[in-house]
Amino acid sequence: MNRKFKSLFSAAVFFVAAAPFFSAPALAEVKLRWAHVGTAGAPQTLYAEEVAKLVKERTNGRVLIQLFPNSQLGGAGELVDGVKSGAISMGHHEFASLAKLVPTVAVFNTPFVYRDPEHSLRATNESTSPALRDINKQLVEKGNIRIVGSFFAGTRHLTSNEKVLSSKDMQGKKYRGVPIKLWSSMLTGMGAVATPVEVAELATALATGLVVGQENPLCNLQSLKLFEVQKFVMMTGHMQSTLAVFSNEKAWQAIPAADRKILEDTMAEVGKATLAWDRATTGKCRTDLEARGMTFVEAKDGLDIEGFRKSVLVQVGKDFPDWPPFIEQIRSVK
Repeated sequence: MNRKFKSLFSAAVFFVAAAPFFSAPALAEVKLRWAHVGTAGAPQTLYAEEVAKLVKERTNGRVLIQLFPNSQLGGAGELVDGVKSGAISMGHHEFASLAKLVPTVAVFNTPFVYRDPEHSLRATNESTSPALRDINKQLVEKGNIRIVGSFFAGTRHLTSNEKVLSSKDMQGKKYRGVPIKLWSSMLTGMGAVATPVEVAELATALATGLVVGQENPLCNLQSLKLFEVQKFVMMTGHMQSTLAVFSNEKAWQAIPAADRKILEDTMAEVGKATLAWDRATTGKCRTDLEARGMTFVEAKDGLDIEGFRKSVLVQVGKDFPDWPPFIEQIRSVK
């Protein structure tokens, strides 16, 4: 792991008192297989590693989390199917990846819906989000999956090999989206031809011209080395990338209640720490990307962020007409 990122991340975590000393660690009572698509050094990878480490310490080894990063157990679709069946205990990905089970869960990825990163975490926490409580009940009933946490993975921006100022500059051009319906709607609203590509294949798709652009948080551009295949970063800030942590319901209920509380509290703690990690690293990621030749385009340069917001929300409204009540609940979370 990148030591600089790791030290920054660890510094952001507010540690609780150490667990009581034992002469030897207890044998693991629960072993959880946790899969995700994040690459080494990406915020989502650091989050999972930190949770796994702290849970092992705080349960004195009673709960062990085995991580499978970098799409080792498949892409988003395979991940959700694996957690539903129980072959995978836990995972994390975009909320919208669970829409194959309950379509309205994708509402938590609605572009331009959150006021700021802090709001995105409050609006995706069961204790403060009526919308998530409602949707979670449906997920358990229909998919045997429960959302058990969330964390912040950065603000998403557009990149391309050509300078983009408005949706006119994207007309008829193929842009990569996460292989989820909402991303296709968002990119269509931006004027592009939405082209689903798994993250593990993204750099190749850009290098070969399968797609001419994509969208991701700044530090993902760095960890994925997209500076090698993209020239411009448009600071659209169109989405707060807040990822859902979800578990197979049977596996979740099999964790002893006291240890499940430790896991919940640890995920919430590290989830809040990802906000500090993002603040500490995003500026450094931008500096590094600029040093590697990427050009940043902002509103002061003529980037029509408001135009993107309006056109994207119109498209989302057409494609997901039953979302307005949930969007209002999300926006009303204090």
